[in-house]
Amino acid sequence: MAIRPPFRSDVVGSYLRPSHLHQARRDYANGIISQEALLDTYTTAVKELVAEQKKAGLKVITDGEFCRGFWHIDFLEHLNGIEGYTPEAYNQKFSGKAAPAYNIRLTGKVSFNPQHPFLRDFSILKTLAETGDGCVAKATIPSPTMVLRQEVLANDGSSKINQIYPDLNEFYQDLAETYRQAIQAFYAIGCRYLQFDDTNWAFLIDAEKRQQLLEKGIDPQKTAQICTDILNSALEGKPEDMVITTHICRGNHASSWLFSGGYEAVAKELFATKFDGYFLEYDSDRSGSFEPLRHWNNKNSKVVLGLVTSKFAELEDKETIKARIKEASQYVPLENLCLSPQCGFASTEEGNKLTVEEQWNKIRLIEEIASEVWD
Repeated sequence: MAIRPPFRSDVVGSYLRPSHLHQARRDYANGIISQEALLDTYTTAVKELVAEQKKAGLKVITDGEFCRGFWHIDFLEHLNGIEGYTPEAYNQKFSGKAAPAYNIRLTGKVSFNPQHPFLRDFSILKTLAETGDGCVAKATIPSPTMVLRQEVLANDGSSKINQIYPDLNEFYQDLAETYRQAIQAFYAIGCRYLQFDDTNWAFLIDAEKRQQLLEKGIDPQKTAQICTDILNSALEGKPEDMVITTHICRGNHASSWLFSGGYEAVAKELFATKFDGYFLEYDSDRSGSFEPLRHWNNKNSKVVLGLVTSKFAELEDKETIKARIKEASQYVPLENLCLSPQCGFASTEEGNKLTVEEQWNKIRLIEEIASEVWD
């Protein structure tokens, strides 16, 4: 890679799905078309998306998460020892429209599935995206800590984790090993830019959630350290020429959100993780101030400021964004900062409340600001 990601202008990953992909997914679910036909439609849609991303000036290219219904569940349910299922309702309550009633649960010991369909999907993206023009294909997967949250922190009593893992330390070790293998599997098919998406840190930030954990006898601060340990263990042995970043989000479904609070409560633990970059949501007051960035101390990493919202169509004022970048540079040198949307445009299949054109207006705005600030 001529320029090592994250790029000055970067993206979180998901984009609004085209109508023909929505229809194909419905047809497949209803048994009208085959899996091969769905894959053909997916490939065509990604090809069109790659062209749009390059047209917008991006060097980071994703598949828009077009293969997924939900940003994290589709990956996790294809790991060994985990299944997807339909509960009465999703177990986290969004500020607006309720999320689809689908989730994951443990069925046995967790391990990586070498036939994971996301490997196939990335291979398709890489072929379409990396054509000698300097663009880099980026894969996005949920963080291993999302399994911890579902089975431990958000456990409503229905989880079988105590039967499967009487010793939780074994569970944490299996999560780390699963992701070590996932990293190597993605690397083997040519992935050099991988991202762990994570709303678990935001769960640990939220004052209401922290209080609920304490009432259950769970120390949120100790849990934050456990998350750091799992992530660093997962990153052990990471190839030197592979960039792995993380994205911290407070929830994103149909332009609504889950959690609130600044990063201070977990900043030490978060920045003790050995990622190459940190995509941080900073588009609203719910994210707090830049002051927790003082805990950033890895000069070989970058902090990607999510200052442009993906939730709504209104364009941010350029000078305001530039001023916020300057403010953040009090804690992290400008050369270590980048700019991105605060989240993806469609963390769930439904997508956020803006049009495709408005989505690209956001991307073009980020491109323009990044060029003016850093070039």
